Amino acid sequence: MFSSVPHFQRLAEKTNQVFFVYSLTAKQMLYLNEAYEKVLRCRRGRIEEDLPELIASLHPDDFLYLRGCYKQLLKGEELMEGIEFRLQRDDASVQWLCVTAHRTEETPGQVLLTGFLHDITGYKEYMENAHRYNMKKNSTLEILSHDLAGPLSFMQGLATRLEEKMVQYNDPTINELVRIIGVTCGESVDLIRDFVNQEFLDSVNVDLKKERVDLAERLRILIGNYQESEQNIAKKFRLLTCGAPVYVGLDSMKFMQVMNNLISNAIKFTPDGGHIDVRLEEPPKAILVTVADDGIGIPAEFQSVLFEKFTKARRPGLRGEKSTGLGMSIIKTIVELHQGRIWFESAENRGSTFYIELPKE
Repeated sequence: MFSSVPHFQRLAEKTNQVFFVYSLTAKQMLYLNEAYEKVLRCRRGRIEEDLPELIASLHPDDFLYLRGCYKQLLKGEELMEGIEFRLQRDDASVQWLCVTAHRTEETPGQVLLTGFLHDITGYKEYMENAHRYNMKKNSTLEILSHDLAGPLSFMQGLATRLEEKMVQYNDPTINELVRIIGVTCGESVDLIRDFVNQEFLDSVNVDLKKERVDLAERLRILIGNYQESEQNIAKKFRLLTCGAPVYVGLDSMKFMQVMNNLISNAIKFTPDGGHIDVRLEEPPKAILVTVADDGIGIPAEFQSVLFEKFTKARRPGLRGEKSTGLGMSIIKTIVELHQGRIWFESAENRGSTFYIELPKE
């Protein structure tokens, strides 16, 4: 196969990635390099016998996805990159693999599939830990922001009221102490809000790093974090899904920041004892995520400008939480970077529901 380019064959034999040449016409493997035995744990000379077993070990959630990619190549798609899938091993471990395949017609009537396959299990485990850490961190930031900024805002209001009452006693020392309390509370609230807002600002300035993720699992972790803090937040959180995995191409860290921000807004504008529901659905041609609350709703005059940067629709939360008017603009930007769209329905004193529609893979 490679007699005319022995240097290429030597390179293929030295790489840690699996290099393959498969004849779509003859449905036969024409070449596999030595890395095949290390990565797939099979012998090159037994590919025909081992292939059915490898196919049987495909993770059930990835089988249809991989078959769809193969059909696209059969129909004439020339190049498919970054196809990620899993193998379930006999020892109950999961091996993540990524393949890039190129379809070419070597000679009339001879269609070949060539490409590289490499093991990304270590990378996936690292990213999974990073995702869990960042999702926990983001939801914790929002919870701390709410639980710290709310009482501080309340104390600031009390200090202002106390300052007014203390005028009649004409005690400069006490007046100054009350003033310092009010200023300190205000500066602390601003610091908390600025810190959380910066997290979202930073997310917009970084390119997306999309990968195929189970959005249902990501949302379960996220809502679980909020449910653990229901007593502190005084709200009820619920996730509504069909229970099955829902795979989407996402920069999941950025997208979960979107979810955190939507939930944070729902917390700010929902009275104690209220409900916040996150729903994940899979219509025929899209993925639909909704965040619904039974809070105070969005006034009609603000609805048309809600997604504008530094929007005039910004308003303090029910506990006096400040808003920079940037959150919804950032949410819209991240959703659109994912080729999705976002919209909402709301009425005063009847709550708000935000919809995010994402394209299927």
